[in-house]
Amino acid sequence: MSAQEPRSAEEPAGAAPVRRRVGLMTFAWLWVGLPFAYGLAELVRTVTRLFVG
Repeated sequence: MSAQEPRSAEEPAGAAPVRRRVGLMTFAWLWVGLPFAYGLAELVRTVTRLFVG
């Protein structure tokens, strides 16, 4: 008989192990986050210009 690997507390008993894709997740967050941050910065700049001067 082969011993099964112990499962972590947050992983359900019937769940298959999930392969970690750190690089892909980082790329995806940057792909969405950078344009969002740029748009937010432009919004703040425009609103500031509209209400201040």
